[in-house]
Amino acid sequence: MSGMDPELFEQFIDQLERYVRERLIPAEREVIANDRIPDAIVQEMRDMGLFGLTVPEEYGGAGLSTSQYARVVRTMAYAAPAFRSIFSINVGMFNSAIKNGGTAEQKAEWWPRIAAGEIACFGLTEPGSGSDSAAMATTAKPDPSGNGWILNGTKRYITNAPHASVGLIMARTEKDNLPKNAHVSAFIVPMDTPGVTVGSPDHKMGQSGSHIADVILEDVHVSGEALLGGETGKGFVFAMKSLDNGRISVGAASTGYARRALDSALRYATERKAFGEPIANFQLIQQMLAESETEIYAAECMMADVTARADAGENILRKAAAFKVFASEMCGRVVDRVVQIYGGAGYLAEYDAERFFRDARIYRIYEGTTQILQLQIAKHMLRDFAAQA
Repeated sequence: MSGMDPELFEQFIDQLERYVRERLIPAEREVIANDRIPDAIVQEMRDMGLFGLTVPEEYGGAGLSTSQYARVVRTMAYAAPAFRSIFSINVGMFNSAIKNGGTAEQKAEWWPRIAAGEIACFGLTEPGSGSDSAAMATTAKPDPSGNGWILNGTKRYITNAPHASVGLIMARTEKDNLPKNAHVSAFIVPMDTPGVTVGSPDHKMGQSGSHIADVILEDVHVSGEALLGGETGKGFVFAMKSLDNGRISVGAASTGYARRALDSALRYATERKAFGEPIANFQLIQQMLAESETEIYAAECMMADVTARADAGENILRKAAAFKVFASEMCGRVVDRVVQIYGGAGYLAEYDAERFFRDARIYRIYEGTTQILQLQIAKHMLRDFAAQA
């Protein structure tokens, strides 16, 4: 995928860096205090085209390559996580599923709307299932009256559900579990469809301003055109392919936020004095700074590699998982060191370090926990080895 002209893209990144520094970071305290992004900022992000970064230009988007979109995410993730979260499902998962599995009619209907800034959510996880699709309880049954489907079930921890105008909902279309998860299909469901209810936003450890909630489906009637790709049994395949992009987004966000935390620690270490000199002069503080810099650089290199492979058309499932695992765990280690560098101040809400620590914790959990992704990486390693034997 060629993406935006490189020179234009670098100009866009420069503009975005200024926007993050001059507009988003100063707004963080308001986002935290009110647990919401100001409407004016959401509209500015729409006007900048952030909701349609990967939508093809002919449908109103920016047409970015995977490498370019990951750089945008990393740049935005330098600010509070909510700013990335509000557009990330559009860009990383919903749009990817439409691209990989949507019919021409579905692309024509939804891509312009997504590019214009309608917010999407992605309904895979349930109270009793996440990565375990065999336990999925949400059902989609043919509408007895003719064309269409009736959906019933509950989705849990759905990012952006309180703000979304459309959801990509995974549902069981076959009673029995089938090989390769062919019992799961994907449906494009407008959130104002009768029978769709969104629960109250959950209270979370961190990530203020980013909202998750349950989505309850009670006898939700959708037309036959709602079935992604027009074919049953392909939903899980589309979901997993789009999760590759979602994992790249989380990896890029982890990398950008780790950089923000380290910059904060570097500033604090040069200003804070002990024993008559800045603590940055002490070698054990320097060790923590250097280890963090080294790990962030490694994640940046992984991001550049996996996104280049994605743009070249390679199957990146294993490498996207590896990048997400490393970058999210790396971010956790960096923010832990940052709290330590801040010392007692790092435990106080008055300073940024404790917020970085809380915000970063979710990166190791969503879009596949570290442990699930390690199992997935190993499974594919063993499968590839067996195929070569």
